[in-house]
Formats: sequence, C-alpha cells, structure tokens
Amino acid sequence: MTMLSTRTLLGLSAAAGVLAAAAPAAAQEEGGGDIIVTAQRNNQTKVTGGGDVGVFGTKAAEDIPFNIRSYNEALILNQQPDSLGEVLENDPTVRTALGFGIAGEVFVIRGFDLSSDDVGFDGLYGITPRQIVAPELVSSVQVINGASAFLNGAAPGGSGIGGSVNILPKKAERDVTRATLGYTSDAHFSGAIDVARRFGANDEWGLRLNASGRRGDIAIDDEFHSSYVLGATLDYNSGPLRAALNLNYQRLNQKNWRGQVGIGAVVPRVPDADTNYSQPWSQILTKDYFGTFSVEYDVSDEAMLYAKVGARDGREDQTTASITILDPVTGAATGSGSYVPREDNNESATTGIRIKLAGGGVSHEINAGVAVNWQLNRNAYDFSATNYATNLYDPVVAPAPTPGGFVGGDLDNVFPIGRSRLSSVFVSDTLGFWDDRILLTAGLRLQEIKTTSYSYFGGARTGGYKESAATPVLGLVIKPVEGLSLYANRIEGLVAGSTAPVTIGDGLGNDIPVLNGGAVLSPVKSKQYEVGGKLNFGRFNAGAALFQIDKPNSFVDPVTLIYGNYGVQRNRGLEITLDGEPVDGLRIISGLTFNDAKLRRTAGGLNEGKDAIGVPDVLANANVEWDIPFLPALTLVGRVVYTGKQPVTADNALELDSWTRFDLGARYVALVGDTPLTLRFNVDNVADKRYWATAYNAFSAFGARLLQGGPRTFKLSASVEF
Repeated sequence: MTMLSTRTLLGLSAAAGVLAAAAPAAAQEEGGGDIIVTAQRNNQTKVTGGGDVGVFGTKAAEDIPFNIRSYNEALILNQQPDSLGEVLENDPTVRTALGFGIAGEVFVIRGFDLSSDDVGFDGLYGITPRQIVAPELVSSVQVINGASAFLNGAAPGGSGIGGSVNILPKKAERDVTRATLGYTSDAHFSGAIDVARRFGANDEWGLRLNASGRRGDIAIDDEFHSSYVLGATLDYNSGPLRAALNLNYQRLNQKNWRGQVGIGAVVPRVPDADTNYSQPWSQILTKDYFGTFSVEYDVSDEAMLYAKVGARDGREDQTTASITILDPVTGAATGSGSYVPREDNNESATTGIRIKLAGGGVSHEINAGVAVNWQLNRNAYDFSATNYATNLYDPVVAPAPTPGGFVGGDLDNVFPIGRSRLSSVFVSDTLGFWDDRILLTAGLRLQEIKTTSYSYFGGARTGGYKESAATPVLGLVIKPVEGLSLYANRIEGLVAGSTAPVTIGDGLGNDIPVLNGGAVLSPVKSKQYEVGGKLNFGRFNAGAALFQIDKPNSFVDPVTLIYGNYGVQRNRGLEITLDGEPVDGLRIISGLTFNDAKLRRTAGGLNEGKDAIGVPDVLANANVEWDIPFLPALTLVGRVVYTGKQPVTADNALELDSWTRFDLGARYVALVGDTPLTLRFNVDNVADKRYWATAYNAFSAFGARLLQGGPRTFKLSASVEF
C-alpha cells in the first residue's frame, strides 16, 4: 500500500467516525440508546467452551472430558476474515500452514496437521469445500483439541490426529436484515446481504438467506482474490420434531497467489511483507455446491432419533507457480509451474439414537448409531518440463509454461483416480453419579476403511485397501464444586495405512528394492492421554489441559528393507485458555500452549530425540475488546499473536525465529434514524512485520518449505441492520 493510499484510508475512517459521533448523542436524548446497546451486544465477539461433540451431540463445557471452543458469528463479522484460517488466528492452540503445492489451508493442532479436506461441516466429513472456506457462510467455528476417531470417525483425508474443526452453517436464530459493505487493502471491495426470519404460528419455521461478493487485490503485491457465495437454511422446530435443510454455493478465484518457498541448507532472510514471488499466470479457481439435511425426533422425553446426510460436488482448476531458493544471500531462485484440474463428488450420512435412563442413583446417556462417508476424486496433472529463473527479493515475471510437460490423466475430461468409503458403527454410555457430578464415559467405534486407486494412464485399477479397526474412548468428568470441572480422557486417532515404496535410495545414487514394496499397511492408530480442568467464574472461563499423543510413523527399516510402522512421534504439551468478560465492557480471548514434540524410534536411529518439524515450542494469543465507558457506542480492539521457535529440518540444524504480530481495530455504532449502523476498522500486522510464519509441511520429503506471514492489511466495513 502506498503512503498516499494509507493516509487517504485513515482520513476517510476518521471522517466517518466524526460524522457518526453526533448520532449516538442525539439518539440518547431521543431514547435511542437502547438500540445502540442492543446492537453492541449483538456485535460482541465471544468464544464458548461447549459445542457439537460428535456423537454426543451439543454439550456444555463442564459436562465433556475434552477441550473444545466455539467462535461465534459476531467474531467472523467483526474481524472480516478472508478464510477459515484467519478465524482460527484467534485460537491459542492452532496455527495455519498451507498444503503442498496448493492454497488449501492446513491447521496445526497439538503439533499434528488437520488438512482443509478434513474440516467437518455440520458434523459431517467431505462436505466442506476442499481448499478454502468462505467465512460468510459460517455461524460458528468449533475446535476440539485432541484425537477424535470415536467422536467423528476417521477423517477421510488422513489427518486430524491432533484435533478437529467443525463449522456450522447459519440459521435463523433471530429476525435480522443486514447489509454490509467492506474494503480491504489494497483494492479489495465486498458487499453482503444477510436475511433471517422466524415465522409460523409459534415461530416454528426459520429461513436464513445470505449472499456475498468480494473482489480485488489484497495487501500482497498484485495478488487478486474474488469470492461469490450464496447460502440458504430452512429449519423447522415444533414439538418433538426438528429438521433443517442447508444449501450453499461457493465460487473462489485467486490469481498470482503467493505460496510456500522451498529452501536449501540455509533459512533465507525474509522478503518485504508484501513481496509477491508468484507469477501472474498462477490461479486457483474453485466451484462448490454443498449442503446438508438433518432431522431429530423425540420419541419420548428420554429418547431421541436423529439422522443427517450431506453432499458436495466440487471443481478445481489450479495453475501453480512455486519457487525454490538457490542462493539464500542474493535470493536467486528457480521456479516451476503446474496445472492440476480436479473434481470431487462426496456424500456423507449418519444416523443414531440417544437414550437417557436413570435408576438406583445412576443416570445413563446411551448413544448408538452408524456413519458412512463416500468420496470420489477425479484429477489430472501437467507439470512443466522447464523451469524459469526468478529472485525471492526481486521477483521476475516469467512466461507461462508451455503445456504438455509431464502429463498424467485427461486434462480436458478428468476421470476417477481414487475412491474411498469409510463406514462405522458406534456405541457409548455415559454414567452419571452423585447427581451427575461424576460422569464416566465409555465407548467403542468399529470402523472400516476401503480405498481404491486408479492409474493416471488409462484409468485401470492399480490398488485397493480394505481394513478395519476399533477405536475406543474413555472419559471422566468430576465436578466437585459449582463452577469447577476436572476431566481425563483416553482416546485414539485413526488414519488409513500408507503404501510401501518400491525402492529407496542408498545415499550413493543407487536404488535398493523394498522387500514389501507396494504393500499397504493397516490403519494407523494414535493414542492420546489427557487430563485437565475447567473453571467458570461466572463472568469468564479458564481451562488447562495436559496431553500426550503418540503417533506411529512409517519408514523402511535399513536392515531388513521392509516398510512398516516402526517410528513414533510423541507430542506432550500444556494448554491454558482464558476467555470471558471479567468486568463490564472488557472481553478477553486468550491462551498459552507449550508443546514438546519429539521423534522417537527413527529410521536407523537417525534424528532420534529431535524436535518434530514445524511444531513451535510455545504459542500465545490475546484478543481484547473494550467498550469505552464514556462513549458506549465505541469499542476498541487489540490482538497479539506469538509463535515460538520451530525446527525446519529433521536434524534440527535449521530453525525459524519466534515471531510476534500485533493487530488493532475499532468498532462504532451509530444510528441512521432508528436503524443501527456499525462501522469497523481493523489493521492486521500493524508494524508490517516480515516473518516466516511456519515450516510445517506434511510433505517434508520434498524438502523444507516455508510460508511467509501476511503484510499489514487495512480492513474497513459498514453494516446496517434494518
């Protein structure tokens, strides 16, 4: 952003504040203060400790033996995020990276990856758009820390060992008609309309319609984003029956998008925060149609039947420009291009029953059901045969690569490359003692993973996989006094087994055959142990959790030359969270995470005991909102995000420096007649700090890759509620 445009934006913001300042004063004199107070209350950014806990349904924080947080719709509206990752920047236990060669976000929770493919939508896998989710469609973002193979089933994308994310669609909770206009530097403009109504004799029907459009360059030089979304939810709630139908359309386009940077034996200095080392011809265009239908029926006061189905049809056309540094001092680099079209057709369904019983001083909550997830992936690829020269610090615009390099599949008519089916049956019982002040949960999910792969060259079947596994859960909650909840759990994660390579290198340029090359390993189960506590002071909440997760790693034994799950990564850590409103008008979302992620039983003992790549030792967040007492229409906002040092290579010879980012903002409510007008002004990365944000990448076999943090970004919006 130029100095002139910065001054102009600040001047416009100040002018808007001055023009609006008189409105609240006049409104107070005319009795309009209640409208402003209500608008401020509806705008409050909040996080709650409960939420949708998979098969257990919606639960309060004090009743579940897990660490869960839910971020509300007002937070999303106020912070004007461009993606789901920007919402999760508020979470002190989560950091965001990118997938290998794509713009798809990867969320690192407890030191393990959760790919964008495995983000749940209304409790179902495979329904969320694969790479990026438009936040305008979301009413709540829920984070469950820790393994969740019992709670939600195995994630079809093979991630989620350290935690899961579930997003909920918007529903008509109250009548609202809201129009919003927005601006993000450098030249990104947006508009949205959101309408919700309850109707019927007893407001049993609800309809929520929301649409938005965003278009223009963002703060990274010449990076263009556009987003067009449409969402609708029709729900019914009367007597014993509740049902909801949600339908969505999302079209996203990112041009000249800045991806990761491949490096060698040295971490290069960080370029200017807004430097774009991509290419104008790089582009990701995605189109998704997705939705869910759910129904619940109370058979009696003690029993409920439920069912939910969902589907997604998605198309991606991705042209990637990636660079690898050749000289870390001068920034000389080589670049390459690729084109990858992809289509996904996914369906998901679950049904079950919840029964509550009591007798002999013991209560029971029994859950039982089945779940199935189907996924069909069609794709192809064209990797450029030649590279181009560029520079990290002084990027060079190169011509688009000539099509027809290294090609697989049909670029014009993609055909199936992979199918999967994940099915499971589950049952659990939560026993309550001492008036439910002691809750003991035991459950078991029997899961089957079936996958089929097809050749890019002709589409013939090349492999298959069908294995089963049982994933149990044990949980204990003790509530000794009002407001205090102590808990412990033992739960597992589950991912499909990997495929053995045919050969491995001996380090001297020779390929050595792997004795079980091509074999597919059984499903991999991780084990988590966790103890923690939750404290509710009435005005705010505090929580602490100690955890240990052991995840098997696969490699070829250098002695036997057999591929297997011989290794282990053990992550141990402490999470502390604090949120709420300790005094009137002051709201806090904060927390601190310590993580000790170690490699154990590595191939040949190499790197034994080293820290895992891309896992910071410390994370800290603090988000503060303050309603100014002498001007109640004004709210000041501040946020600090800290990420500790993190290894870049498996031998820990390279590491990224710790970094701290500061964000500031303000929110102001005025009246236009009797209509509240909310003005928002945010600045992310106020100091325009340049930093390498993360070295996390699940595809580290391709070499170390770094993701740069975003530049200073100005965001301005105005919302009117009719």
